[in-house]
Amino acid sequence: MTDQLHLNVNILNAGVFGGSWRFPGTDALASYGVEHYISIARKAEKAHLDAVFLADGPVLDPHTAHRTGNSLEPTTVLARLAAATDRIGLIGTLSSSYNDPDELARRLGDLDFLSRGRFGWNVVTTAGAAAAANFGRTAEPEHGLRYRRAAHLVEYVVAQWDSREELASPQGRPVVVQAGGSSDGKQLAARTAEVVFSAEQDLDKARAFRTELRDGARRYGRDPDALVVLPGLSTVLGSTEAEAIRRRELLDELLPDAYARARLGGQLGVDLDELDDDAPIPPEVLRDPDSAAGSQTFYRVIRGIIERENPTLRQLLVKLSGGGGHRIVVGTPEQVADDIEVWFRSGAADGFNVMPDVLPSGFDDFADQLVPELVRRGLFRSEYRSGTLRDHLGLAAPAVPQPSTNPLISAI
Repeated sequence: MTDQLHLNVNILNAGVFGGSWRFPGTDALASYGVEHYISIARKAEKAHLDAVFLADGPVLDPHTAHRTGNSLEPTTVLARLAAATDRIGLIGTLSSSYNDPDELARRLGDLDFLSRGRFGWNVVTTAGAAAAANFGRTAEPEHGLRYRRAAHLVEYVVAQWDSREELASPQGRPVVVQAGGSSDGKQLAARTAEVVFSAEQDLDKARAFRTELRDGARRYGRDPDALVVLPGLSTVLGSTEAEAIRRRELLDELLPDAYARARLGGQLGVDLDELDDDAPIPPEVLRDPDSAAGSQTFYRVIRGIIERENPTLRQLLVKLSGGGGHRIVVGTPEQVADDIEVWFRSGAADGFNVMPDVLPSGFDDFADQLVPELVRRGLFRSEYRSGTLRDHLGLAAPAVPQPSTNPLISAI
């Protein structure tokens, strides 16, 4: 572990909270214009963050009746951000299940070259029937098959990048990022990832997760110190603790109930209309995590909350606040910095993928108030020392695995 942590900002439309687009003073439609992303990226660069991070799924969000969605294709936005910034890293999410590997290699390799070595690819296997239907399929591919394809596809794409003799990137090739906490996801991370975006609520489990990934990387003949683990962190800041709590309470009030229920029901694979709002979630409705469809990562996180805290359905909806399952920290900049420092010093995280409650106001508070506190404690940089994403993350380009010719690359 380095002596300083790494920080990305995840630009999730109007903010990670389900009701963020309804927060006073927020432009609910700002995420449908590129200036929203440019202003946040410039703010992040001024605060010397490692990267901006864009989530995505190759499908129209079925929940847009209740909140704004991520509607702009990430590499399109990041190309514009590359022109509007100089040093900040640029990480985009692209599906390994529904993209052609040769096209991916060219598009992402070109973007890395044009940005002068600032690009990273967040590899996702894309869960959900809606995405499958968008590509003419009757159901999503089986979980294990998605991850086997992803492993072979990543190795193939990395080999393509490594073979470029012209238009080569200053950082060698894009950084490979992976997000997935299932058994298959952890194997993929240990085998191919350089940065892992995780979802953990509990410090001890986060420490164990990071240790497991590092041990897995070692078994694949990789340097475990060359694996950066960044749990998701949702922040709600106030100048006083009471102010931060009031902000969180308002966000909970603004959360569209239909959205929260649809999202939680989809993650659990349960019809919430059949459950009592004021009773705990019945254990018998919960499946084994390895047999869950969709995103096993968030299923595991939410199941863990249910098992540890035994909340009523109503309490669980409020706790998640439509955010999906990432940990939420509420408090003053000093209190949130305390939490970040504990996780970092204890070996539970190498940094965080930060998801502010509301954009841009929540990130303004993070950049203007929290980052200076982290700098004061010696936990974060006060300036960039170089210009590539690999340099920010302290990563060298690893050895290139033998490219796969496995037919799974084109089987889905």
